[in-house]
Amino acid sequence: MTPEPSDLVLPPALLPGDGRFGSGPSKVRNEAMTALAEAAPDFMGTSHRRPTVKSVVRRVREGIADLFQLPDGYEVLIGNGGTTAFWDSAALGLIERRSQHLVFGEFSSKFAAVTRAAPHLEDPEVIESATGTHPLPHANPDVDAYCFPHNETSTGVMLDVRRPDGATTDQLVLVDATSAAGGLRFDPTELDVYYFAPQKSFASDGGLWLAACSPAASARIEQIHGAGRWVPPSLDLAIALEQSRLDQTYNTPALATLFLLAHTIDWMRAEGGLEWSASRCDRSAEILYGWAEASPVATPFVEKPAERSHVTATIDFNETVDAAALAQALRANGILDTEPYRKLGRNQLRIGIFPAVESDDVAALTQAIDWLVERL
Repeated sequence: MTPEPSDLVLPPALLPGDGRFGSGPSKVRNEAMTALAEAAPDFMGTSHRRPTVKSVVRRVREGIADLFQLPDGYEVLIGNGGTTAFWDSAALGLIERRSQHLVFGEFSSKFAAVTRAAPHLEDPEVIESATGTHPLPHANPDVDAYCFPHNETSTGVMLDVRRPDGATTDQLVLVDATSAAGGLRFDPTELDVYYFAPQKSFASDGGLWLAACSPAASARIEQIHGAGRWVPPSLDLAIALEQSRLDQTYNTPALATLFLLAHTIDWMRAEGGLEWSASRCDRSAEILYGWAEASPVATPFVEKPAERSHVTATIDFNETVDAAALAQALRANGILDTEPYRKLGRNQLRIGIFPAVESDDVAALTQAIDWLVERL
């Protein structure tokens, strides 16, 4: 008789050292939590307008600029609400008239939906491709912003960040880096806004958005603000720009999230910067995709190797494996959040392989899957 998934107990030798493989919120490093607990008496529960908190905001802004090697004139903005709130802010404060969107998964489609619904904007140009693939942008003189993700979290598809050939200097490139920032390489001169939230590669928690903005992007924000477009203050990028220059946010930020983010940025920089953290993700991706390609029951969902994400991997299983039961068995053994994205509807696992995840734990995960598949 086939056992219940929750009844299967993995041998201790097959258990990862840390069983958190979520695609967001992701694994938070124990060292960061310890540092937060030590700092809590002087940090948690204090005013975000005072030096204790403002110094951490400064650490984050300067740390991001160094980690990403931002060119002179680029600024790091911080606001409350996460990437979803930033889409609203971008529609109000960065897109002047019309945008172009690449859509190849749930999250890229959501930003396109925001601009389509905005009453002050013209309908966007949407370039779509099937899940598991990505389209490419093309120059269009009728848009003032090109919008696409660096990594589509829902499908595990990765896209090289490049300014469209033929794009003019007054057209902005807005890149959703929510799951990519800190784990994937990019050239900041190829874009104008690289925005993200800290609960994925940066091993923090939700509640904030950050955006690395070029001088052209900052000028667009100030231009739209000066033109008198009404924007709710909590979504006003001009206010976020002004407040970020003061090393603070418009509203009280999530202090624990802010601290954990600063700690992770310092960790990455101390270990070798973005090249170091991206290389950790490369190694985990090599292990996971190599295992799937060699497996008789599993295969990478994304067909083209160059498009397979190095931060959120999606692995399909054939009809002999019930991936939902497999995820249930993994969870019963303390290996968490490997379930697929809920709306994709595939017989697969989605595995977060962000910089904080140890490659040895990824290798252990593959062995654990093999052991469970034999018994389910």
